[in-house]
Amino acid sequence: MARLNSASAPVSILSFAKDLPNICSLAGLLCTVLAMYYAILGLFPAAMIGLIWAVFFDWSDGIIARRLKGRNDKQREFGGQLDSLIDIVSFSICPAIILLSYGHFSPWFLPGAFIIVATGVLRLSYFNVFGLVEESTYMGLALDNNVIILVFVFLLNGVISQTSFAVFLYTLLMLLTAFNVASIKTPKFAGRWYYALMLYTVVMTAIYGWQLLHI
Repeated sequence: MARLNSASAPVSILSFAKDLPNICSLAGLLCTVLAMYYAILGLFPAAMIGLIWAVFFDWSDGIIARRLKGRNDKQREFGGQLDSLIDIVSFSICPAIILLSYGHFSPWFLPGAFIIVATGVLRLSYFNVFGLVEESTYMGLALDNNVIILVFVFLLNGVISQTSFAVFLYTLLMLLTAFNVASIKTPKFAGRWYYALMLYTVVMTAIYGWQLLHI
């Protein structure tokens, strides 16, 4: 492991937790932990609320980081690493847990859960090395798009039979993971799309909140 240069002043780990973009990232992680907790309990409307807010905070931390003045290179580098690690939890591990929980933790759902996490790790590793293909273009589908779609699709839960929805959910997530690692170019949503996400987050929160009140 690399050691700190003895000539340089040591930097505490927790000092980075005071950085506003990192606070935003950690708020998203909290939403993800809540989403996983409620998914395990089988309270999926609450899990969907946590998950969509995790996406919102993930988009927000980058905007805050770009607009915040006076951040040094180490803060930017740390923030990038933190964001990437949280993405694995929010957009790979959490959807995998949701799939497992909806399948009542049946062994048949384990391969799907592994594929979700494995493709997420591969995709983010690729992005961390190669970055964007162009100024605003990804190679493969960004992981947060999976969650945006998942939150919308979960509105069908209860509309169709649980068995049919389980098969549909499994199939959809496998298709999305294929797009995550496919050699296709997809746009990076930014600018006005942030306000669209904000509206989407509020609407989905209201819908799933209403469902929670009627459980």
